[in-house]
Amino acid sequence: MASVLEPDVNNDPEQAEQLQYLSGFGNEHHSEAIPGSLPEGRFSPQQVAHGLYAEKFTATAFTAPRASNFRNWFYRIRPSAVHGDFQRIDNGLIRSGPITEIETPPNQLRWDPLPIPEKKQDFIDGLVTVAANGNVGVIGIGIHMYLANQSMEDRFFYNSDGELLIVPQQGSFRAHTECGVLEVAPGEICVIPRGMKFRVVLPDGPSRGYVCENYGAQLQLPERGLVGSDGYANNRDFLTPLAAFEDREGDFKLVNKFMGNIFSCEIAHSPLDVVAWIGTALPYKYDLSRFNTMNTVSYDHPDPSIFTVLSSQTDTAGVANVDFVIFPPRWMVAENTFRPPWYHRNLMSEFMGLISGMYDAKPTGFVPGGASLHNCMSAHGPDGTAYEGASSAELKPSRYEDTMAFMFESRFIIQPTKFALECIQRQQDYVECWQSLKKNFKV
Repeated sequence: MASVLEPDVNNDPEQAEQLQYLSGFGNEHHSEAIPGSLPEGRFSPQQVAHGLYAEKFTATAFTAPRASNFRNWFYRIRPSAVHGDFQRIDNGLIRSGPITEIETPPNQLRWDPLPIPEKKQDFIDGLVTVAANGNVGVIGIGIHMYLANQSMEDRFFYNSDGELLIVPQQGSFRAHTECGVLEVAPGEICVIPRGMKFRVVLPDGPSRGYVCENYGAQLQLPERGLVGSDGYANNRDFLTPLAAFEDREGDFKLVNKFMGNIFSCEIAHSPLDVVAWIGTALPYKYDLSRFNTMNTVSYDHPDPSIFTVLSSQTDTAGVANVDFVIFPPRWMVAENTFRPPWYHRNLMSEFMGLISGMYDAKPTGFVPGGASLHNCMSAHGPDGTAYEGASSAELKPSRYEDTMAFMFESRFIIQPTKFALECIQRQQDYVECWQSLKKNFKV
C-alpha cells in the first residue's frame, strides 16, 4: 500500500490503493492522477485539461444544507451518458423493501453462514438478500450477504437505490471506484456512495461478507454529546482513495440496481475513467480496530448505542433509519453488575452479524459469517449458558478478546426474505437457547 497522502500518477487498473485522510464527512477533498487535470477557478471550464469532460455527481438534493450537501466534480475521459440501452436482467436472490413475497414472523431468527458456492460468481452474482425494510427509493435498508469467488473484470456496477456499507467477513476485496481504489480486509468496512460506479476484485481468492444498502439519509458520524471532542469513531481514521483511472476499451457490461430491479447495458469502455475529482461524495474505508470504545466504569450494562460507528438519521431526532454498531475487543469492569446485555425488548429492530471470534451473549450457535434478527419488541438476550456463566463469574476486570460482532439497527421492522426464512441455514431451533432459563424466584 502506498503512503497516505502520497501523490501518484497511475492509470494501471490493477494498481494498489493510494489513500488520503477523509478528515471529516462533508469536507471537500480533491485528487488528480495526472497533475494539472483539475481546473482552477471554475468547476466547468470551457475546455478541460487533457481533453477531459467535466461532470457533476450529486448525491444529495441541490439545496441540502452545506454541511450535509454531498457532490463531486469529475473530470473524465468520457461522460457517463456514453453507454447502451439498459435492459432488465434476472434479479436472482436480490430483493428490496418492502418484502411482500412472504409474511414477516415475530420470531427470533438466526442463521448459520451461507457457503460460497463452487460455481463462478462475482460480487453482483453473489448478492443474496436476507432482509429489508422501509420502501426502496424512499427510506429503509436492504441487508444482503455477498458470496464471491470471481473478480469483476469486464462488469461494473452502480446502485441507484442506496449507498452500500460493505463488511467483509472472509477474504479481502479491492473496490475499484470512480474516485480510486480501496483495499478492504475483514475487520475493515467500506462505504460506496449511492450511484457511484465500481467493480470488485478478489486479490486473495473467495470473499464473503455483509452489505447494508441504505435507502435513506447518508451515513455520517453520530454526535458525541457529553462525551466531548474525542471518542467513538474519529474523523482522522477514515480514508478515501486518491484518483486512479482506467483507460480501457472492450465489450463491457454496466449493471444498475434501480427501484429494486437489476438492469444491464453494453458499454464499450471502462466507466472508471475519472482522471481527477473534487468534492464531498466520496467512497471511504475504516478500520474497526480504530474505534475508541466507551463503556461503564461503575455499574450496569450501557445501551448498545455507545458503540455506534455510523448513523443514517430520519426526520425524528435520535431515531435512526439505520445505525451501524460494533462490539469490538474491550475491557469490562462494571461492579455488582450482570455484564452481558440484559434481557430486553426494543422498538428498534436488530440484525446482527459476527465477523470473528465469539459474541459474549451467545457463546454457542452464533458463529462468524452467521446472522441473527431480533425484530421490534421480540424478546431476546443472553442464552442459558451465558446467563449461568455471567451470574456466577468473579467480577474482576476482564478483557473481551478475539471478537468483532456488529449490528444494523433500524427504527423500521426488518422483513426477512422468503429465501432467508426457508433456507437450510436458518436455525429452526434457535428459540431453544432460552428454554433452559429456569425459575429462580424465592420469597
